[in-house]
Amino acid sequence: MVNGSFSGNPKTEWMCDDGEDRNMRLLEPFWYTDPQGRRWDAPAGSVTNGASIPRTLWSSVGSPFTGNYRRASIIHDIAIRNRAIVRGDADTMFYFACLAGGCMLVEGKLLYAGVRVGSWASLGSDYAGSLLSLLPAAPRLPGQQSPAELAMRAKYTLLASELNVTADDFPTIRATVERHLGPAAPP
Repeated sequence: MVNGSFSGNPKTEWMCDDGEDRNMRLLEPFWYTDPQGRRWDAPAGSVTNGASIPRTLWSSVGSPFTGNYRRASIIHDIAIRNRAIVRGDADTMFYFACLAGGCMLVEGKLLYAGVRVGSWASLGSDYAGSLLSLLPAAPRLPGQQSPAELAMRAKYTLLASELNVTADDFPTIRATVERHLGPAAPP
């Protein structure tokens, strides 16, 4: 239980009638217990849409329901919607849950960076806002990434290259990510 443990495999059903193509409902409670013994619950009936990695990073990091991080993504998805949970704590849990799910260390680092970049972009941090405000608005062709998506990809690429040579202890990984993105945003 060095990286924590899951309650088993999640029991889910696709929600085909709600108009979304990725939503699944948990049919039974599912949870992850982290290395400190904190239990992260995903109650029956919870809705998840897989990993909270921004779509623009899927080709680099992975898509919502593939890989050894699938179970971690369900717990993280439920946790970040809970206002009582600090986003940075949920992202830290995601890192350890990825490792508990079978991800290799380098993959765990990159996935953690991916959810942190997603948090950075989605919460409109001052840094993200100032960076994106410098980019001109321009018409896009179908499939072309927006300036915001390009900025996110560039930020992630730079961060990922540094993480590949960063020490493997979590405090160093977190410090590297925060040096690039700033501290985890509040809930």
